[in-house]
Amino acid sequence: MRKLLVATHNQGKVREYRDLLADLPVEVTYLDPEGITLEVAETGATFEENARLKASTYAGLSGLWTWADDSGLEVDALGGGPGVYSARYAGPDATDADRYRKLLDALAAVPWDQRTARFRCTVALATPEGMLRTVDGVCEGIIAFGPAGSNGFGYDPVFYLPEADQTMAQLPPEVKNQVSHRGRAAKSALAVLREMIVAADATSSLL
Repeated sequence: MRKLLVATHNQGKVREYRDLLADLPVEVTYLDPEGITLEVAETGATFEENARLKASTYAGLSGLWTWADDSGLEVDALGGGPGVYSARYAGPDATDADRYRKLLDALAAVPWDQRTARFRCTVALATPEGMLRTVDGVCEGIIAFGPAGSNGFGYDPVFYLPEADQTMAQLPPEVKNQVSHRGRAAKSALAVLREMIVAADATSSLL
């Protein structure tokens, strides 16, 4: 079974990806058990640039096939912010609650119909040999006036999904994995990863 490195320290992401990748012939690992402490600076101007940078760097460092993503929240009333700065929105040591509270404060005077937002995710798949593919996923919603729900992480408690009449944090994990930006990007990435595995296995059989 091929080992696949998910390029994160985030336990929430690891749990989600283990569920999403359960049907593939891969053993999911992540940075901590591989002893990787290098933090790749997210210097890209877009989610795709950051995902590609992380995937190629960690694949080269670990010698493993690598799945990296960059994702964040785009709020229309904030001109698309916090965007690529979503994880750093309230400072380097902020908690999830610190971040979404800052967001709620910034939107305090914004009416419901102007609180539209989306989660966006780019997944990059890289091999140590230099193969690199990317896919995207988007989930549209509205920033709620206050948090609700205890599932998920990040901005999930304040990201309201009109079609579900719940925040992302109120959804059961199996439902969230179907509708979230990460779930949608992962679904596309799964197809790409299967193609990569088939191609690699076919090449190996010819050697």
